[in-house]
Amino acid sequence: MSCRVCHQPSLLARQLLTLAILLAAGTGGASKAADEVEEIEVTGRQVNLVGSATSASEGLISHDELQLRPLLRTGEVLETVPGLVATQHSGSGKANQYFLRGFNLDHGTDFATFVDDMPVNMRTHAHGQGYTDLNFLIPELLEDITYRKGSYYADAGDFSATGSARLSTSRHLEAPTLSIGAGQYGYERLLVTGSAPAGEGGFIYGVEAQGYSGPWDQIDENVHKTSLWLKYLQQSGNDRYSLTFMGYDNKWNSPDQIPERAVLSGLISEYGSIDTTVGGNSSRYSLSANWHRDLGQRGQLDASAYVIDYNMQLWSDFSYFTNPGGDQFQQLDDRFIYGGKLEWQRHSTLAGHDSTDTFGSQLRIDDIGKLGLTSTRDRVFTGDIRTDRVNESSLGLYWQNTVQWTPKLRSVVGARYDYYDFDVTALAAADPSTLAANSGHVNDGLATASAGLSYAVNDGIELYGNLGQGFHSNDARGVTIKRDPVTGDPVQSADPLVRTLGAEAGVRVFLTDRWNASAALWHLDIDSELVFAGDTGSTEDTGVGSRRDGIELTSYYRFNDLWSLDFEYSRTDARFKHPLDGSTDIPGSIPDVLSAGLDLHVNREFNAYLRLRYFSGYPLDEGHHADSSTLVNLRLIWNVTPKLSLSMDVLNLLNSDDKDVEYYYESQLQGESAPVGDRHFHVFEPRAVRGYLAYRF
Repeated sequence: MSCRVCHQPSLLARQLLTLAILLAAGTGGASKAADEVEEIEVTGRQVNLVGSATSASEGLISHDELQLRPLLRTGEVLETVPGLVATQHSGSGKANQYFLRGFNLDHGTDFATFVDDMPVNMRTHAHGQGYTDLNFLIPELLEDITYRKGSYYADAGDFSATGSARLSTSRHLEAPTLSIGAGQYGYERLLVTGSAPAGEGGFIYGVEAQGYSGPWDQIDENVHKTSLWLKYLQQSGNDRYSLTFMGYDNKWNSPDQIPERAVLSGLISEYGSIDTTVGGNSSRYSLSANWHRDLGQRGQLDASAYVIDYNMQLWSDFSYFTNPGGDQFQQLDDRFIYGGKLEWQRHSTLAGHDSTDTFGSQLRIDDIGKLGLTSTRDRVFTGDIRTDRVNESSLGLYWQNTVQWTPKLRSVVGARYDYYDFDVTALAAADPSTLAANSGHVNDGLATASAGLSYAVNDGIELYGNLGQGFHSNDARGVTIKRDPVTGDPVQSADPLVRTLGAEAGVRVFLTDRWNASAALWHLDIDSELVFAGDTGSTEDTGVGSRRDGIELTSYYRFNDLWSLDFEYSRTDARFKHPLDGSTDIPGSIPDVLSAGLDLHVNREFNAYLRLRYFSGYPLDEGHHADSSTLVNLRLIWNVTPKLSLSMDVLNLLNSDDKDVEYYYESQLQGESAPVGDRHFHVFEPRAVRGYLAYRF
């Protein structure tokens, strides 16, 4: 195994370093004094949600909690959601693979994610429906994360069957900070964040440049990632405004999952690759505006609008040589997304009881100029599989009512209606005769409802019961398809919108700010469906209907001012309603997930945070099972002076060689006469140390 250690910053990093210093030097008037050391405290878990939460499985993660977590990849910020696992089977620029409540969410289907009201999930995406790429985030500029599991929230909408997360960007002006990081395997990172007053408001900004080579034998990941955020905020009377620009660009090579037999035979090591030319590039540029007006006793009004320019090219190869010319393929996605939200919250009385009604509407238009799937070899085009132009638009209307019937009893009911319009124009295909058949215009609507009750036993204990419907949309190409673009054979189209049904009973306990906990029993039911497979350009059947039942436990305890412990455990039983290929096991459904963190807060100068994540073995196809996996990370933080701080991450502290993710399918290596069913896996990256130096101006 090659070992690339720290090296000098790249030219791009040096250029951004110069820009960062200029920005920092020019913004010394930030509202927070530069010589003030901000003590890191775990505040999000200490918020008492008794009396305000809708279910036992919703929660808040604060900015300070996020800063304690050592991250190998940006998408791992979602692992702050209890029970959620974020893995990776490919390169650093690709969206993570997510698992939650017995679902293999692939890259985001059935878990809705938003950043300042902008949807992150990409519908009708080249690689996978609901694709959730969080690599554009700058974690230091996240204010908090609000998560809500289950389908009991009228405003969540598409992809929310298992839950949703709303990530809010920074709302507070901070002293300018310059951070330089370096570590093993060619890791380097430059970050400048800060703020500057402007008129009645102020700017918050972030500039990031990151490079990474990785520990792989044949592949240098060669990551070149840059991000730029600029946010303007202003408060004027009862109005609060913000305008945010986000820019992100990334290029990388991919050490994809590899067949187990290639490692056992000595053909490659567990850090090796079969196809060394796969990888990708992606960019995301957005402009969003948010407005909030406080209406006093009448409630509040919120509005937002956004435009996103998104582009991705991805080269993949999972089966290698089942075709004479090789199996590498390219997926291309080039789109603009337009949308917005308008929400009015009104306070009134109902039969003499305090009542709050929320009326909202959400509009989204995906104008996808080119959605391509082509055959390639060494990233060179060899033939079309299918290429399309897609316009997908949706309008969602929702209402939610909360009534405080007694000081202890509260009800929440909601209703939602969504209308979708799918317009697909097939531009190219391996079988050109399928173009007319696979073009089409389809529309569909869906009504969903939810209800919940909560009963506060006292100020520190609350009981919950919830029932609700969620849904996800299917890929527009799967909705209009009639013939396989390669073979020309007739295929069945997918339902445009698929409803799910969930239920939950739970309890939340808050006994002072030193200890709080929650427990939830939940159920989720989904009908049989067809989905579009972006890797093949056609539809595939996911089964005969399924149900999932589970329990979730969380506990956050601060022993004293020195030590605190957080503990999260989930257990899921996931089954097909009827056997599929002789088994009711659902491939990719993880039964047990456990995560825990131990925080040592010595004083204002020193902090240590140890994090463990475990998930049990899970079923693969054809009766095979993946192994369990355990990962431990460590972060150390030392505030040397009020302006200077040092931190160190030790990723994979125990140097585990467990698998990040596993699959079972057929592939063919050179020299093999036919495809072979085998495990394919992506191993944990070996232990790596990364150090950071931050200076506050």
